Amino acid sequence: MEQLINLSTDKVGEADFEQPVQVEPGQSVRSVLDRLQSEQSGSALICEAGKLVGIFTERDALKLIASQSDLDQPVENVMIPKPVTLGSDDTLGDAIRLMASRGYRRLPVIDDEQQPLGLLSTSGILHYLVDHFPSVVYTLPPTPHHSTQEREGA
Repeated sequence: MEQLINLSTDKVGEADFEQPVQVEPGQSVRSVLDRLQSEQSGSALICEAGKLVGIFTERDALKLIASQSDLDQPVENVMIPKPVTLGSDDTLGDAIRLMASRGYRRLPVIDDEQQPLGLLSTSGILHYLVDHFPSVVYTLPPTPHHSTQEREGA
């Protein structure tokens, strides 16, 4: 029997988190990119004394590379300071609305002391939904609301 899900009450802490890459603000962009590549991650949380102070994503990296910026500069020069975050008690509905309205693919989840607990990603939310509704998700047609514009057949 499938469990009921309520995105307005189910908490972020119930979803799957990614383990974030954490780096110090003084590390070079080049070393952060190397670490992201080796750990196959799309973002790094910039932490000072264990507290989140910024985020650096693959989108930021693409902008730097496209503008031929210095990759040996400290990541704190190009990070997004004070990123939008979630707490584990925030609802999944709030997380989805925030991600959709601002175009985020990942949001840091932090505790009361600003220490990272993980990264909530769109795929983490999707896995949460699949776990609760496997028969619905796995039986969807490739284009669920498709209507043929022309008559098919001979």
